Amino acid sequence: MSRILIIEDESAIRRVLLKIIQEENSSYEIEEAEDGEIGWQMLEKNDYDLVLCDIKMPKMDGVEVLTKTLSIKPDIPFIMISGHGDLETAVESMRIGAFDYISKPPDLNRLLNAIRNALDRKKLVVENKRLKKKVAKNYEMIGESESIIQIKDMIEKVAPTEARVLITGENGTGKELVAHWIHQKSNRSNGPMVEVNCAAIPSELIESELFGHIKGSFTGANKDRAGKFEAANGGTIFLDEIGDMSLSAQAKVLRALQENRVSRVGSDKDIVVNVRVVAATNKNLKEEIESGRFREDLYHRLAVILIKVPSLNERKEDIPLLVNYFADAIAKEHGSTQRRFSLEAMQKLQSYNWTGNIRELRNVVERLLILGGKVISENDVTMFVSK
Repeated sequence: MSRILIIEDESAIRRVLLKIIQEENSSYEIEEAEDGEIGWQMLEKNDYDLVLCDIKMPKMDGVEVLTKTLSIKPDIPFIMISGHGDLETAVESMRIGAFDYISKPPDLNRLLNAIRNALDRKKLVVENKRLKKKVAKNYEMIGESESIIQIKDMIEKVAPTEARVLITGENGTGKELVAHWIHQKSNRSNGPMVEVNCAAIPSELIESELFGHIKGSFTGANKDRAGKFEAANGGTIFLDEIGDMSLSAQAKVLRALQENRVSRVGSDKDIVVNVRVVAATNKNLKEEIESGRFREDLYHRLAVILIKVPSLNERKEDIPLLVNYFADAIAKEHGSTQRRFSLEAMQKLQSYNWTGNIRELRNVVERLLILGGKVISENDVTMFVSK
């Protein structure tokens, strides 16, 4: 049920607005305020899905109500109600952040369309926030070891900048988690986060995947297609396992970083892009440079900030936290109650050599939850974990 507040000092206009809205949808919960000061007090105390607010009112005008409200509740859509002489102020209110404005006397269709659109936008804003929280939860970094605290501190410093970041570490250590945290905490968080696994794309297709192609540029190119750099415009592109990228693709990536422009395969037209690049690799790129498999100039472009993600064997003190986190997440996925790991079971898990890192640990936790007892014991670990 949508909750709407009408702030209007003219009782006749309030009655008209109330009647129009109720006839549109009788389920709307509508409240009224007879001046700006009362409206502001109600907005401070309560949450609303939409506010219809007059501009010229005693005690506090509509622009002041709008400005003060958006400073603490920026997601509430305001439809400003303007008299004939208030149009300039109405336009100014749009600049401040109002969703729309309606002239007096209100046109029925114009008003209803504005109300529907404003409520739809509010729903989208709420849903986007919910999805972002869900994504952030999926990419949560678990750990209290010194190395993880250092990485979290570095992310807090680096994320708000435009600096390119190169993330290194073994397979399964969580390099993609670091990349997502950088994006979520950056000024680009409202933009797209596009991931490219360079190791999973054949070398003959990597350029098309990154930069797109035009119809007829190669066999199978049946139509024009935008690349990942274009898709990431205004946001972040994450080039995972960049050490596996072909030298020809590396040259194009270097150009994209230098000039902020790309060209699709088969085209000589440049496309301007505004993209932050975060890259990751499990290889030693300096060794790859010496062997001629990676461009040194590209390395220096990418490695403005270097973040090394430790292996699980380097942060075994985090294993109990990780086990409990995975156990809780897996129980929710399966719709079952969370099970406890005994102290001895935890110690046993901490004693192992985790060559597959966190990815391997999660698989082991899931196996133990399926095959182990009500409380996962040391014997369960010994029996079901082959190490």
